[in-house]
Amino acid sequence: MSKRIIIAGSGFAGLWAALAAQRAIHLASQEQNIEVVMVSPSPNVDIRPRLYEAVLENMNPDISKLLSVVDVKFLAGWVDKINADQQTIEVSTTEGNKQTLSYDRFILATGSTTFMPPIPGLTEYGFSVSTLEDAEKLDQHLKNLANKPANAARNTVVVAGGGLTGLETVTEMPERLRSILGETDIRVVLVDSSTEIGAAMGDQAATVIREALTELSVEGKAGLRVTALDASGVTLSNGEKIEAETVIWTAGMRANSLTSQIAGEKDNLGRLIGDAYLHAPEAKNIFVTGDTVKVPTDDLGNFNVMSCQHAMSLGRVAGYNAAAELVDLPLHPYSQPKYVTCVDLGPWGALYSEGWDRKVQFVREEAKKIKQEINTVWIYPPVADREAVFAIANPDFVIVP
Repeated sequence: MSKRIIIAGSGFAGLWAALAAQRAIHLASQEQNIEVVMVSPSPNVDIRPRLYEAVLENMNPDISKLLSVVDVKFLAGWVDKINADQQTIEVSTTEGNKQTLSYDRFILATGSTTFMPPIPGLTEYGFSVSTLEDAEKLDQHLKNLANKPANAARNTVVVAGGGLTGLETVTEMPERLRSILGETDIRVVLVDSSTEIGAAMGDQAATVIREALTELSVEGKAGLRVTALDASGVTLSNGEKIEAETVIWTAGMRANSLTSQIAGEKDNLGRLIGDAYLHAPEAKNIFVTGDTVKVPTDDLGNFNVMSCQHAMSLGRVAGYNAAAELVDLPLHPYSQPKYVTCVDLGPWGALYSEGWDRKVQFVREEAKKIKQEINTVWIYPPVADREAVFAIANPDFVIVP
């Protein structure tokens, strides 16, 4: 009887899980006996790391041809329910039908979303760059500002959250606003709950980040939180009110809610604690990968973060291991000791660091060239060439050598 591997999700982890699974099946010459099925609303990879950019082109490349060339089947829909005891999932298809699919191995790769806390007015007045739809909504809003009367609120953008997404969003904003509003006075503000802007990046990197913000005329408000939004702007935790028609929320991520349907310990981001092979330890024949799993990256106490850097490797390992269990290949433990960070800092350039202590290696234009290479080449799906894909779909392949 034919066996089936189902992968939920078509993002960085889901795509590479599918490709790695099919590669392992090919190595064992079991293509006729095992099928790989991807379930996702559309056969696209959203390039979420780039959604802070002003030009939203080629941000969700179609992977239909790529999946086809390696014989991965695709079902357009959403996974509604995971029944681990019966080894089935329930799917609502984009055509409006309900389907129940059985699996021999299931891989959860449905990613994460921006966490929107219950702050008054956030849902009504806040923007985000979590999805392409969100980014397009923000872009249209910014362009529409040119048609509104000039005042302080129109000319002000507040970005809440000083993590990587917040930094990349806020450093693009002065130039982006000026391209729309001209040479009028603008104000761009970054609100961060950390005691110092960039503190999470370490002292060396934080110094570089603050230098970039100063040169770009971005105001940093550290040690503060957004406590309320309304049509006129935001209120901060110290009581300060900032008039702003544009407030962008980037503070915090949460794993996709399907993790709640899988038994096992979870962290404060909703991620399942996986084992070295990315099994969900308390759910038989289920693997978790990408932003849905928390697992050590090395033997030094470091864990994966919600990033494409880790998701692409985690996907490869989960996909390979799911197939390996069905074709009697040795399992491959996840290990990714090298960690780099490359933060786009708008017209100022970028910051490239290595290690979990984020030792700065390159800044400004040197780092910007690396960032552009990452954003336009490294993280994009490969060409639809079966042999070329299998050459880089092995579980120990990493995009940062």
